[in-house]
Amino acid sequence: MSLDVVKICQDLIRIDTSNYGDEPGPGERAAADYVAELLSDLGLEPTIREAQPGRASVVARWKGSDPSRDALVVHGHLDVVPAFAEDWSVDPFGAEIKDGLLYGRGAVDMKNMDAMILAAVAQMIGAGVQPPRDIILAFFADEEHGGHRGAKWMVENHPEDFAGATEAVSEVGGFSAYVNGQRAYLVQTAEKGIQWLKLIATGKQGHGSLVHSDNAVAHLAGALQRIAAHEWEVDVTPTVEHLLRGVAKLEGVEYEPTDECIGRLVDGLGAMAPMIDASIRNTSNPTMMDAGYKTNVVPDNAVGYVDTRYLPGQQEQVLRKIEELAGTHVKVEPYITERSLEAPFEVPLVDKMIGALGIEDPGAPVLPYSLMGGTDNKHLAALGITGYGFAPLQLPPELDFPSLFHGIDERIPVDSLHFGTRVLVNFMTDC
Repeated sequence: MSLDVVKICQDLIRIDTSNYGDEPGPGERAAADYVAELLSDLGLEPTIREAQPGRASVVARWKGSDPSRDALVVHGHLDVVPAFAEDWSVDPFGAEIKDGLLYGRGAVDMKNMDAMILAAVAQMIGAGVQPPRDIILAFFADEEHGGHRGAKWMVENHPEDFAGATEAVSEVGGFSAYVNGQRAYLVQTAEKGIQWLKLIATGKQGHGSLVHSDNAVAHLAGALQRIAAHEWEVDVTPTVEHLLRGVAKLEGVEYEPTDECIGRLVDGLGAMAPMIDASIRNTSNPTMMDAGYKTNVVPDNAVGYVDTRYLPGQQEQVLRKIEELAGTHVKVEPYITERSLEAPFEVPLVDKMIGALGIEDPGAPVLPYSLMGGTDNKHLAALGITGYGFAPLQLPPELDFPSLFHGIDERIPVDSLHFGTRVLVNFMTDC
């Protein structure tokens, strides 16, 4: 059976699975039903699991030729961040194709990979090709809000779905970048930890016309300003050093562990530079505020949220620094916290990724990198599963791909979807 990757991606984009965090939304059930039907048509036996009504994930085990080998999880997520039509030049859920680009929320993050997985599986089954080991296909809910209704819930409540698995591949890796005019591919082997924090400021309530030295809104605003202005020191992890040494080699220069050299090499990654720059330091960004109910009333409390991402082993020191910056009138509470990850690059699974890419783009170098954000691999790690980012895409040099994650007019080249499907077929045939 052959399934067109572009049509699958369009179908998925047209199913609104916006994740509004703690607020209600459409949920992922319609997309889960769509995926489950495709998998059933291919002869697999998918299971839909709901953490809450509508918050659905799909899992299916595809039997390999050697049952003695450990299983591989190939996974994606079905939810997307919200999109507002007035901000876009096209309908964000219309899945329109313009100038060879497929537009829509999820085109990059990550209904593209969902579609490539499904199309690759269909192509292999249609050709009578069996993977060398069991592949557990998983499509999770709620990745965009910590996975508590998705991968995290699945791991905690249905670990049997992942029995025998030791490795996983998913999003935000395997795509091309350009260094010194040369195309290279970046496999994600590490992720910063997630530490979202809730800041609660307290003060004295009173009339807005009076003098107030104990103002909760002012305390919160000051804390968020100090946090936003804080400059975290450069700290290069082993994964990032491996990447930068590879970049230096492509540029024909020597790698030096100095801030100046590191900064120059990061800049040499072009559109990827902002993502890599965020991986060489801890980060902290205020993102939301909630305070008051009337203009002439000074409230006695104000709440803000800060998104911090920490390097491996640095969760506690980042928390202590945020508490210091917040000051005495502001309490800092954990909101969502997830582990950091760092996996080896020189392993057989990555060799298979490199080989699969090499079939489609011979001679292109492949380097590891550390993701500044997080994926559902964090949750699978609780089961001892080592995760990598490998959603292979060959991208044109003029496309600012990193800015399209959660961005307005999110889009993906149609040719990239076909390329990625071919690479995944190569990879899953030999994994």
